[in-house]
Amino acid sequence: MAALGVDRVVVDKAVTQCPCLEGLGPWALHNENCQDTYELLNRLSPVLSMAVTARRGKRERLSEKIRRARAIAGRLAKAYPEIRVLLRHRNTFELLIATILSAQSTDEAVNRVSPGLFRRYPDAARLAQAEMTDLEERIRTLGLFRAKAKSLKSCARQLVEQFGGAVPGTMEELTCLSGVGRKTANVVLGQAFATPGIAVDTHCKRLAQRLGLSREQNPEKIEADLTRLLPQEEWTGISHRLIIHGRRVCHARRPACEGCVLSELCPSRISRTG
Repeated sequence: MAALGVDRVVVDKAVTQCPCLEGLGPWALHNENCQDTYELLNRLSPVLSMAVTARRGKRERLSEKIRRARAIAGRLAKAYPEIRVLLRHRNTFELLIATILSAQSTDEAVNRVSPGLFRRYPDAARLAQAEMTDLEERIRTLGLFRAKAKSLKSCARQLVEQFGGAVPGTMEELTCLSGVGRKTANVVLGQAFATPGIAVDTHCKRLAQRLGLSREQNPEKIEADLTRLLPQEEWTGISHRLIIHGRRVCHARRPACEGCVLSELCPSRISRTG
């Protein structure tokens, strides 16, 4: 089996759980010279078959990848049934501003500065008139605070001048605002306007690559790959859940593969234990 690149432990588990293999025994699967080995692999459970395909380096057919992506979405939905933005906000304006501030900063860090910021500048009109020194001081603890302060004031001015102070509800309009890219726009659209979208941050990017759902580096291309694999109603949920899973389980340096709900669907997991 080593020649096929299949994890022996996973195969043994499948043999004991898959009715179609009952009575065959694991010896046949572990015998690399057994003529029936490949046929037996094809008779394994769908989950193991998908994992084996990815593990062997064989390019998945689109239909196989779609099936695996939907299985991943289903497992994450069970693990994290509630999806919500962790950034504190009371309205769409505050959500937009908090999301701009969250670039290269944790939600916790943003949540520490945003209440005071929103008390001082509760709407776009007041933020557009802010003194830069005061604005910078209020968000100084965040990374890139000077650039963010400039973006906030410019964005607020655009909201006032172009949209009457309201936050627009389309991708095209949002991405015209200072400091707003597709990730921020998708967060706002999904949370405030119930418009499906996939917000690709560093966690979502890392997991999409590890799970073999995208080989791209560019967030927009990763977004496009994921939207091809999942129906629209899954888009907002999958991005939130990949982000949560990346923070809690699939860490950048030391992913907690043991006990991960996606282990049987993850080619990276199998390669680390094979």
